[in-house]
Amino acid sequence: LIAIYLAILDEYQEQPHLLDPHLESLTNILLDQIRNGDNNDDQINLAFKYIHWISKVRGYKHVARLFPHEVPDLEPVLQLLMKQDKNDAEHWQSRYILLLWLSVVCMVPFDMARFDGTRDERPIIERIMDTANMYLTVSDKSRDMAGIVLAKFLSRPDVRDRKLDTFMKTLLQKSKEVDVTLMTGMVELSGYLSVLALIYKHGKRTDVLPYAKAVLDTVISLNLMESSNTLLRKYSIKIIQRIGLAFLKARIASWRYKRGTRTLLNLKETSDKVLTDISISNNEDVPVDDEEYDVPEEIEDILEQLLSGLKDKDTVVRWSAAKGVGRVTGRLPLELADEVVDSILRLFNLGEGDGAWHGGCLTLAELGRRGLLLPERLKQVVPVVKKALIYDVKRGSYSVGSHVRDAACYVCWAFARAYEPNDIKPYVTDIASALVIVSVFDREVNCRRAASAAFQENVGRQGTFPHGIDVITAADFFSIGHRVNAYLNVSVNLAQCEEYTIPLIDHLLQTKISHWDIQIRCLTASALHNLTPKAPEHVRNNVLPQLLSQVNSIDVFKRHGSLVAVAEIIFAFHNLAISENKSISQFIDRHVLDELKKTTIQVTAICMLMAVGGDLMRSAVCRLIERISQSKLSYYDDPVIDTWQNLIKDALAYTDSEVRNKAALALHALTAEYYQNKDGSVKVDKRGNIQKHNDLSSHSKVYEYYSSGFIKAVGCLPKLLISDRLSQILNNVIKATLIRKPIDAKLSETRAEAVTALTNIFSTVGVQKFGNIEQCFCLDNIPSAYNALLTALNDYTIDSRGDVGAWVREAAMGAVEVFTSLIVKHDASLLNPETVKKIFNNLLQQASEKIDRTRDIAGRTMLNLLYHEPTIPHIPHFEELKEIFPETDIRFLNWTSASLAFSRTVRTLSLMSYKYHALLGLIVSVGGLTESLVIQTF
Repeated sequence: LIAIYLAILDEYQEQPHLLDPHLESLTNILLDQIRNGDNNDDQINLAFKYIHWISKVRGYKHVARLFPHEVPDLEPVLQLLMKQDKNDAEHWQSRYILLLWLSVVCMVPFDMARFDGTRDERPIIERIMDTANMYLTVSDKSRDMAGIVLAKFLSRPDVRDRKLDTFMKTLLQKSKEVDVTLMTGMVELSGYLSVLALIYKHGKRTDVLPYAKAVLDTVISLNLMESSNTLLRKYSIKIIQRIGLAFLKARIASWRYKRGTRTLLNLKETSDKVLTDISISNNEDVPVDDEEYDVPEEIEDILEQLLSGLKDKDTVVRWSAAKGVGRVTGRLPLELADEVVDSILRLFNLGEGDGAWHGGCLTLAELGRRGLLLPERLKQVVPVVKKALIYDVKRGSYSVGSHVRDAACYVCWAFARAYEPNDIKPYVTDIASALVIVSVFDREVNCRRAASAAFQENVGRQGTFPHGIDVITAADFFSIGHRVNAYLNVSVNLAQCEEYTIPLIDHLLQTKISHWDIQIRCLTASALHNLTPKAPEHVRNNVLPQLLSQVNSIDVFKRHGSLVAVAEIIFAFHNLAISENKSISQFIDRHVLDELKKTTIQVTAICMLMAVGGDLMRSAVCRLIERISQSKLSYYDDPVIDTWQNLIKDALAYTDSEVRNKAALALHALTAEYYQNKDGSVKVDKRGNIQKHNDLSSHSKVYEYYSSGFIKAVGCLPKLLISDRLSQILNNVIKATLIRKPIDAKLSETRAEAVTALTNIFSTVGVQKFGNIEQCFCLDNIPSAYNALLTALNDYTIDSRGDVGAWVREAAMGAVEVFTSLIVKHDASLLNPETVKKIFNNLLQQASEKIDRTRDIAGRTMLNLLYHEPTIPHIPHFEELKEIFPETDIRFLNWTSASLAFSRTVRTLSLMSYKYHALLGLIVSVGGLTESLVIQTF
């Protein structure tokens, strides 16, 4: 029951106001259980827990309003609280709710002396004070509520006159004596500081002002900003800012900026007089300051403490300090307030850390929101905010700055509400472009969404942002949630607006191309590819030359990003030339071709491939070669082709699989474009290179990556280069799929690559029933290929990494589907009945085994072949299988769920042709390591 109750309440965490219609009835039911004298302590404590969970979701302030707060309730609540054991860790919720209830009841509008009875010699004021003080130093949440009780109780006139002075002096003395080096001392001091902060929040200014100087000196002397305890630093800032407000009279500064209307329509119909009256009435009739007045000397120390709090390492402290600066500045004369703004702007320099930038942004937003940042300051503030919107500092293998960028978006959001459109109009272009850039190109989703929200707010409040409706439609909350979609699709939509095209491209060039995250660099290159058609002249004249100049940079990230970006831009110009029916030479000059050739030679000559980040440079150069080949640039018969061939050969033998993948793709593109004559024949001088790759693929090496890379390369060769030597290539690839020697058992990745290469070759050369064995798959070589795949389906090699044979089996399952599908589409008579039987037996066995991923691939492959069009012949028990696995299973059956998969496969035990293999798969699953898998199998 408790679990259900909690689960229901948790659903309201994001929108707790939905509880309001039911809040009173729920609370009353629970309070009745507490008041019922027949209930035992366990039932009462459970009721308190239920109320606490409600207050946790909705907030204690809302729940407190629903508590009975009449005179007869005071004594029972106090008695219940006094009976509690403060060391009982299990029932702290009871003490928390009782203190919350007491904070409401103790404010009854009668003199507390009237409640003193004859049976208890101690006055009720003493009992309430002692009880609250007792919980002020505990380590649970009751401490926070005890502070609220004391602050509210001491704000009563009758209690204030009797107890406030003594309480403040005692509290300050205890605060000085606490040993903050101990955990117990930190807990105790947290309680003292929390009640001080609350007293200055709830108490009247005239009541707390006499103690302000003493409290300020005490808090500063404790040097809490140097403490490692975040809570102590937060309370220190809260107390200091509230003391500052006590020193300064509540007033509205006459110099503050007053925006005329706050409606979304930006109407001007209301007169200035009425607007001024509304502005004053919204501030609780606080008098407007029209005269200069003396500012206490302590304000300087207070502002110094608050400004130092803006640099704190924790966000909660910086946020509290920012609000404090805004509140105090609102009561200062213009001259002093201007100095505060200068101090804040000095936080935005490279010598300060990310905390200072974040705190500065929060403070600027607070000042702007309160009308304390005058329009004259915008020419200094806007450039600072633009820098903050792209703030990103690398720290080892990660970076900091997302919180700064998020706060900078908050500044832009606050400006939308603070200023008249005419005041912010000169800065609209800069702010709009910066927000658009962040909304599509920031690494973090929260920053992208914050920028989108700020842009939307400006469109609604200002109405002057270029193409505002189009932008917020394209870059909405959901479309920018996925980083890839934001980079590659949303950015293209926004680039159609000419005001944002160049800023988007330039930001990628200046900031993202050298980003520390390789995914961002690759996305940047792809984004430049997509944006090139939007501004081809700018990319050709400005972007491409700068990227080429950066490929030899000392920064490895910049080298890699620039090289990949050059590759994508070259290919973008190729596509643009085709779409506009032009020659690529109209977009890429001859000197660019020479520079590209020179770049690839330099990368090898200066040993970049062997330095730190050599894997990045290898993959980038391979990508560049691939894109150059696909773009059909005029390097035919150029000696640089041999240089590229050597680079690819070196990358194919590299340890990183990603580099080998890029090298194989580069080889495919290079050979397809530059290894053939105009008549379609293979160049004589290039035949030897192809033979070398084929020979290297047949070598068994101790290092798995060596043979794996060249096998992958052979599988990626175009049809022209495979023709006339298919038998030899096929023989080498099939050998690589087998375990012929003990050393071959270690090469699981190579065998998986060989199976994939066999599939690629099959797809490349195609099927002809009576074709040439050297040019295609036919009657003579299809059986040997199937035998290799069926052997791979039974690869159960295990090493220190686990069942590595699963890689081979999964590749073989995909290969079987491709082979069988293409063959049956060409001529179903090529399929041998025994082969089809073995295929389905092996797939059913894999679909009954323990690895979820492997079982999923096997199940989906089996269903695809079972319902293939045209129908695959010779499937044993065809109709029975279709009955066990209906066609809807293709879309809806979750093979990764053991319970769902095994409930189907176990039914095949009744089919004689599948009994052995289905049972074999289930037995392997029974021997699995997980108990749930064994249970599902049974």
